[in-house]
Amino acid sequence: MAANGRVRPDVVIVNGKEERHPEGAYSIDWREDGKRKRKAVGKDAAQASARCKRKEAALRAVSEGISLAESAGTGTGRLLDTAITEFLEETKLSKKPKTLSAYTTTMAYFRDSCRKQYLEDIERLDMLRFAAFLKEKGQSPRTCWNKFNNVMSFLKANDIRGLVQKNDWPKFVEEEPEVYETEDLAKLFAVCDPEERLLFEFYQMTGMREQEVIYTTWPDVSFTRRTVTVRWKPEYGWTPKNFKEREIPIPERLCSELKTAKAKAKGCQLVFHTSGFLPRFDALHVLKATAKRAGLDQEEFWLHKFRSTFATWSLWAGVDLRTVQNWMGHVDMESTMRYLKPSRSQTVRDKVNEIFA
Repeated sequence: MAANGRVRPDVVIVNGKEERHPEGAYSIDWREDGKRKRKAVGKDAAQASARCKRKEAALRAVSEGISLAESAGTGTGRLLDTAITEFLEETKLSKKPKTLSAYTTTMAYFRDSCRKQYLEDIERLDMLRFAAFLKEKGQSPRTCWNKFNNVMSFLKANDIRGLVQKNDWPKFVEEEPEVYETEDLAKLFAVCDPEERLLFEFYQMTGMREQEVIYTTWPDVSFTRRTVTVRWKPEYGWTPKNFKEREIPIPERLCSELKTAKAKAKGCQLVFHTSGFLPRFDALHVLKATAKRAGLDQEEFWLHKFRSTFATWSLWAGVDLRTVQNWMGHVDMESTMRYLKPSRSQTVRDKVNEIFA
């Protein structure tokens, strides 16, 4: 505390000496019914001091026999509804529509579960109630985690940190990424026409996301370097995920097939397009229909599975994690390591038989 009674920002006493720790967060401690209580109050010194004084007033009122419902609001601070509106407006300006939609849905759920009027009044219990609220709504464990994480991002954007503990987060089982079996891919490609085959091989051999494939143009393909580059497409109003461009090497066979396709192109810049030279969004429908033609289970075929197969096969082939991370466009190594799964190929099974012959 300073001489005027205010909290000195980022200053703490360690072994009797003052130290600056801007990375820390404030909390207030008090005793209630003989038990020690603690509540995180964010990283802002002025707001922490104000909440401390409000808590002191509330405890003083209770000690004097006056009922004071602190959760009803204090009459000061930032209105929660206003903070949510501003957060969504910033998201609209800086993120993709899909992200905005996810945050909008999440904040509507949070507002239904949290009756606090002021942002500074949100506490750990409100987040625990939110997690329970999502479960009651029948949300899947992974969806509960995602929505909980979205609210934590909202609070962090408003400099409110340290509210929850590690074990407070919703739990979910991380599913192992599924990959295509070579036998199933052989059956699928056997019934493809040349256009379908090129489309699906492109997904398989580049590991690109659906939107990235949709907006791939011929200038993105380098036949000399045998690469395809994921780039920003202002003409289509599309940007790569995380606004990050990257280059992916492609095998000679795919490069040759793309050369043939470009020679037949009729002036459209898009590699995969409709008859009207517009981006085509029917790849999943075409994949399902092709799987049905091949006598395969349609439910076992989806576009992202090609991406999982690309990553897993690359790692099985001995490509290092950092390189595969770059090819996939992952922001962290953990995302790539999910695909470092045990091989279940016939070769591996043959080795097991040799070991225990």
